[in-house]
Amino acid sequence: MSAGAPRRRRNRVRASAGPRRGATPTQARIVAVRVLERVERAGAYADLALGGALRRSGLPPRERAFVTELVYGTLRWRGRLDAMLRPMLDRPPERLEALVTTLLRVGAYQILFEGGVPAAAAVDQTVRCARALGVSRAAGLVNAVLRRLARAHESIPLPTLEADPLAHLVEALSIPAPIAQRWLARLGPEEAAGLATASNQVPPLVGRVNPTRTNRETLLEELRERLPDARPCRYAPLGIELGHHGFPGHDPAFLDGRFSIQDEASQLVVELLDPQPGDQVLDACAAPGSKTCGIAERLGPEGRVSALDRNAARLGLVQRGARRLGLDNVRTREADATLPLPDEPPYDRVLVDAPCSGLGTLRRNPDARWRFDEDAVTRLAEVQAAILRRAAAVLRPGGTLVYSTCTLLAEENEAIVAAFLEEAKDFAVAARETLPGAVWPLVGEEGFLQTWPHRHETDGFFAVRLERTT
Repeated sequence: MSAGAPRRRRNRVRASAGPRRGATPTQARIVAVRVLERVERAGAYADLALGGALRRSGLPPRERAFVTELVYGTLRWRGRLDAMLRPMLDRPPERLEALVTTLLRVGAYQILFEGGVPAAAAVDQTVRCARALGVSRAAGLVNAVLRRLARAHESIPLPTLEADPLAHLVEALSIPAPIAQRWLARLGPEEAAGLATASNQVPPLVGRVNPTRTNRETLLEELRERLPDARPCRYAPLGIELGHHGFPGHDPAFLDGRFSIQDEASQLVVELLDPQPGDQVLDACAAPGSKTCGIAERLGPEGRVSALDRNAARLGLVQRGARRLGLDNVRTREADATLPLPDEPPYDRVLVDAPCSGLGTLRRNPDARWRFDEDAVTRLAEVQAAILRRAAAVLRPGGTLVYSTCTLLAEENEAIVAAFLEEAKDFAVAARETLPGAVWPLVGEEGFLQTWPHRHETDGFFAVRLERTT
């Protein structure tokens, strides 16, 4: 087992936990199973499906937190759960009826990882869920398999990194084989395992201070009264780490626009762009708006950011964020950035935060690993290249363009930039000494900013600053 891999919990034989106030344990598990069904069978995004389900559930806060843990934990460790369930079954878990597979995974997650749930309770409540969800015929199978797992899980061997690096990443660390193969080829076994381990950690909540309303020191002093773990981020000058708490939607400092939620690596993209007061800026792929608003906070009353997105509903997120932060220098427009952009005066700065495979954000979006597909990477690369070309065309001579993604794949990062520079002879990578000092520790010899979860304790991001010379 590689360093950082989770310890298997010891089997517990206490009686099943009784219902919590306001809801039965079964109700919470049913909500979790239904969310997972939407994610795994209908392709829904986990954060959106979970958020909607919790709003409709009527569950009290403690139960909502339990549902969240079940959903994200089961998605995060699905590969390991299947590896542990496989010896208990006469066929692979993925060949069972879909709902039965989901039930087994949720039950197995509680047995293997959820230390506050006795094994007997996990088995009993999962069987109750099977009956409540209309698969009573499978209740016996669910009961037998989970009881067997509870008794035997500590003796089930998993591949070691030394013996079989690929199988270790796939089965012990729950990284799908196509991703694991790429990480091993690029990083080697030890570092690939470190990246996998970091990608399975639950990340802290990170915020960005709104400098138009406060400063980091003042805000931290206030927040520590409510969030004692709050502290400055390591790299981002406006970043604050808030600890492992739920979304602070009711915190007074959040409500009055003194900070926003944004990962530290994402904040560094705007730091690299370095917008100045009075600049005219284009954000070509703006939604949901964290970077848009981070740019707008630096522009002053004379500057403006034009926020484009092809999805009108998602542009609404940008508008709501700007209103909460008190920003009146954001203009949104529905537009497809792969097509010629609206005819406007050239921009001083352009941000292309391109759609990508999202493999740098597996800590926050564990479902992204199960949506990964080789053909999709090829299609995404075509989209990324098209957006970069279109956005570059509206940048003024002497202007600055930042291309960024939240993925770790060279096909979506270095290869896109190299192909663009081969065509666009009037663009060049900015020299490291011209960049803001905050990003220097993260910029390599080629001028690329790269963050890694296992090296920097942030999401994995790639960004490069390009300058138009003529």
